[in-house]
Amino acid sequence: MSIFLQNYVLLAQTSDFLPFPALIPDFEFMEPIAHIVGSTDLVIMIATTVVMLILTYIIKFTRIGKAMRATAQDRTMAMLVGINVNNIISATFIIGSALAAIGGLLIASHIGQINFYIGFIAGIKAFTAAVLGGIGSIPGAVLGSVVLGLTESFATGYVSSDYEDVFAFSLLVLILIFKPSGLLGKSETQKV
Repeated sequence: MSIFLQNYVLLAQTSDFLPFPALIPDFEFMEPIAHIVGSTDLVIMIATTVVMLILTYIIKFTRIGKAMRATAQDRTMAMLVGINVNNIISATFIIGSALAAIGGLLIASHIGQINFYIGFIAGIKAFTAAVLGGIGSIPGAVLGSVVLGLTESFATGYVSSDYEDVFAFSLLVLILIFKPSGLLGKSETQKV
């Protein structure tokens, strides 16, 4: 079904690059440091921090967050204690879709153009960042994103932009070999 929907959108919209207006204009007071961090980058960093804090609050301190954690840990037990698992799964997908929409807007604003394939590589890198930071850890995913971004920046600055993805995914392989739980993930032991 996913392939059908993707190809339908591809036929309807074409794969051409379309201009995307800047959601954040350049700030005048940013001129001295604009060459280091642009206003779009600054807004992306602030938005990421705010979204991370809100998501952490929802997951850790609200009833729906507690229900999400219970459902993720054991669906059967969550149902036995009265949690409507189907509603929790739907709420989780809604929150995930909202996060993807925010991320898509920020990426498109940063790049300045959109096309059909813009989310593919961003999705792969988001998954890579989540694995780097530790699956299940929201601050870990943000830390993984920062580490991944720095790795790509140094790779393009010191080697070549052709090898940007090679360094990023090599870092992923190294983390999976030496610390499979990720940078901030907790390793779990299972008894037999």
